[in-house]
Amino acid sequence: MTTELRRLRNYINGEFRDAADGRTIDVINPATGEVYATSPLSGQADVDAAMEAAAAAFPAWRDTTPAERQKVLLKIADAFEERAEDLIAAEVENTGKPVALTASEEIPPMVDQIRFFAGAARMLEGKSAGEYMEGMTSIVRREPVGVCAQVAPWNYPMMMAVWKFAPALAAGNTVVLKPSDTTPASTVLMAEIIGQIVPKGVFNVICGDRETGRAMVEHPTPAMASITGSVRAGMQVAESAAKDVKRVHLELGGKAPVVVFEDTDIEKAVEDISVAGFFNAGQDCTAATRVLVHESIHDEFVSALAKAAAGTKTGQPDDEDVLYGPLNNENQLKQVSGFIDRLPAHAKVEAGGHRVGDKGYFYAPTVVSGLKQDDEIVQNEVFGPVITVQSFTDEAQALEFANGVEYALASSVWTKDHQRAMRMSKALDFGCVWINTHIPLVAEMPHGGYKKSGYGKDLSAYGFEDYTRIKHVMTSLG
Repeated sequence: MTTELRRLRNYINGEFRDAADGRTIDVINPATGEVYATSPLSGQADVDAAMEAAAAAFPAWRDTTPAERQKVLLKIADAFEERAEDLIAAEVENTGKPVALTASEEIPPMVDQIRFFAGAARMLEGKSAGEYMEGMTSIVRREPVGVCAQVAPWNYPMMMAVWKFAPALAAGNTVVLKPSDTTPASTVLMAEIIGQIVPKGVFNVICGDRETGRAMVEHPTPAMASITGSVRAGMQVAESAAKDVKRVHLELGGKAPVVVFEDTDIEKAVEDISVAGFFNAGQDCTAATRVLVHESIHDEFVSALAKAAAGTKTGQPDDEDVLYGPLNNENQLKQVSGFIDRLPAHAKVEAGGHRVGDKGYFYAPTVVSGLKQDDEIVQNEVFGPVITVQSFTDEAQALEFANGVEYALASSVWTKDHQRAMRMSKALDFGCVWINTHIPLVAEMPHGGYKKSGYGKDLSAYGFEDYTRIKHVMTSLG
């Protein structure tokens, strides 16, 4: 007896469609390693249709009032709450995440973020009018940029989709959104929900692979391309968008330093850092993956962290005792395993360092010590449940190590010394600095980095403004 696979479809101009040429991709549940659905492998014809629909819908959506857009976004937030169980089920199949944590840690912030941008829609304004030349009045207008081509990642498929479409729609743009080829299910369900609320063509979803995303970015219609993904993907998007000078919004990789000073409460720091490092299987650009510990407490800290890792559980989605589920796909399992396999002789695996079971893509919570600043695992993003530990002698060396990578998204400082915390927060070259905590996010505050972590902000009024353009209007008074 064979189980019929679920058939996912594109959502274009208010209707669900297969890929124009009928091609599909198998979609695998990473908790089982088994195919559970097929998804369209969209080509140029599908991209053209979605862009045409978004472009046709843009003028009317642009001209809606902020109050009207706010009502629409609030309806979407309410609908997501009402369909929470369906969204959770789709996301769990997408990712293998624990059901309970998906319900508690993703649905509430997603809904809150949509409601934040609903409110932001009514705060969009230019500077006050003024006379900066005699006989002339100047006005600054903020306007939507137009059609937005958006590419979401596989680590948080639902939430990253929200981070894309909510500010774009709130500002009056129309959207063509592509989920990752490994995690399309929850985004297709979002299209079903949103499609019942917004005018046709305002929100479109096309599924596909890397080439589908490339076709979206290179398409002449979008005024803006937004991607959350790897540095490699971001560089390719920036290069493609440069050909017709598209605006680009990039949220890429991370390698967050966690700087732990000698006056830290070790027990509390270890508890919080282990959760922030292993949550979502470490598949988070802001994860607490690179711990720098003062030499005087290094051995004690490593021992406590290894013990915490040994007590951290990964497993199937319906197990309420697990902190995280599987890695998202087979390639990611190979990547994480490869980092451990290639460790230099001076490194020591204090905990984990191996696959868990032979079904699905589970990897043990891992702690590695004895590392040097130029080691591969220190410099490059692992994107798995792996925390590295290095020792430092003083504040200057801690800063040297912390800033000595190509990423600059997030960081944290752990100390009871307020002045030291302030010095560090000023000197750390990262888009976010947490003090005595790591990983909390709120809709009101910006998320985004520097260097190879990309540019542009998600969340907050800053993220909202990224989806607008500025126009100067000058009128003669004579």
